[in-house]
Amino acid sequence: MSEQQNTPLIDPTKVEGILKATPVKVGSQAEEKRKPTAAELGPGQFCWGIGRRKSALARVRIKPGKGIILVNGSKVEKYFPDLQDQEDVLSPLKCTDCLTRYDVYLKVSGGGVGGQAGAARLGLARALCIADPDCFPKLRDGGFLTRDGRMKERKKYGQKGARKRFQFSKR
Repeated sequence: MSEQQNTPLIDPTKVEGILKATPVKVGSQAEEKRKPTAAELGPGQFCWGIGRRKSALARVRIKPGKGIILVNGSKVEKYFPDLQDQEDVLSPLKCTDCLTRYDVYLKVSGGGVGGQAGAARLGLARALCIADPDCFPKLRDGGFLTRDGRMKERKKYGQKGARKRFQFSKR
C-alpha cells in the first residue's frame, strides 16, 4: 500500500486573511432592513401586504387617510355583497380600531369570492403590522396573521375524484 499525504485543498492562511478582512456588523441587522411605518411615509407612499387563500391572491396598500376601502376600484359593499365576506375583509381593521385611520386599496385576483375575502384579510393584517407595529399583538392573538393552508385535494388516478371511487360492481 502506498502512503498518501493528507494535504488540505484550501490554504488555511488564505482563509484566515479573508476572514480578517471581512468587516463584522455589530448590532441588529433587523433595524437596518426595517420597513417604514405609516407615520414615516411621505405623500404618495403606501404600506404593502400580500395575502393568499386557496388560489386567490390579494395585494393590499394602506396609507393614513379617512377610511376609504376600495377592492379592485369599487367599494367593499359592492365587490363583496355577502355580509360574511365583508366582515372577513374588515375584521383586522375592527380588531385594531383602525377603520377610519387608513385608506385601504385592495387588488384581488384568482379563486372564488370566499377565497378572495380570506386573502384580503391576511394581506390587510400584514400591511397593518407594517403601518403600525403596535397592532401586531392584537392581530396575532386574533389569528389574523396565520395563513390558512387548506387547499383543494388533488384528484387521484384510478378514482373519480379526490376521495370518490368509481362505482363498484360485485358481479
